[in-house]
Amino acid sequence: MMKLDGVAAFVAVAEAGSIVEAARRLGLSKSVVSERLAELERTLGARLLQRTTRKMSLTEDGAAFLERGRRIVREVTDGAAEMAERRGELVGPLRISGPVTFGALHLGPAIYPFLKAYPRIELTLDLDDRFVDVAADGYDGVVRHGPIQDNRLVAKRLAPSRRVLVASPEYLAAFGEPRSIADLEGHRAILYTNREMDWRFVGPDGVATVRPPSGLRVNNGLIMRDAALAGLGITLLARFVINAELASGALRVIDIGAEPEGADVYLAYPRDRGPSAKILALVESLRRAFGDPPYWDAGVALGA
Repeated sequence: MMKLDGVAAFVAVAEAGSIVEAARRLGLSKSVVSERLAELERTLGARLLQRTTRKMSLTEDGAAFLERGRRIVREVTDGAAEMAERRGELVGPLRISGPVTFGALHLGPAIYPFLKAYPRIELTLDLDDRFVDVAADGYDGVVRHGPIQDNRLVAKRLAPSRRVLVASPEYLAAFGEPRSIADLEGHRAILYTNREMDWRFVGPDGVATVRPPSGLRVNNGLIMRDAALAGLGITLLARFVINAELASGALRVIDIGAEPEGADVYLAYPRDRGPSAKILALVESLRRAFGDPPYWDAGVALGA
């Protein structure tokens, strides 16, 4: 008889790409995941995964079984959650992805009250600055800073977010302070590599773009902040990254007569699944924690 835990192990390995990562996601040992996978293959009489020394890949049979396996696991998980929700409870696994900087500074602290309110939820929070494929990577939802352009997803706005141009007082004293968009061309920029390199501003004449010369390109907002603090150039960052540095004067906002384009914070989930009660409860909890306007735009810390 085919066992559910074997199907869940297979789906996790297929989505994670390795037994080690699947074991981490499931909270099990590598040996347990391997045993469950082997038992499932014996039950089905087919090899589902091709194992090599470097990676695992789906066999033809594995590819054919994967979507059915996902559906089996999802139906059982959703069924158990629905029964709990009928009793007024929120229980079971909830897997969320979020960006590293926002996750460390704001998402993590905002989630703690949610977990206290719903202690039977088993939350996994993966922080990653790449744009994950929510459904294919096995997430129930993803928190993103910026527009959601994938029409397979439903996006729930959590909070607005303002971006500002900043530099250290030392940099501005040494190289001068730009007063217009054109002035930015003469300055070194600290740029975020996971987004287009153009900076976009909204001014009296509409949207204007500039591509300043790069002094540093990096895919992490905290390193961008620290590079600006070190006087390495001008950078464009969300206020939630630098509210403490702005309050202390370690970084200064640069006024060029145009406002940088903003980017809201969203939680998105797969459209074909519909919103679970756990996702909707998380959305409302995060909205309350962040506020509107959000606390970081007021220059205060969470809970202050």
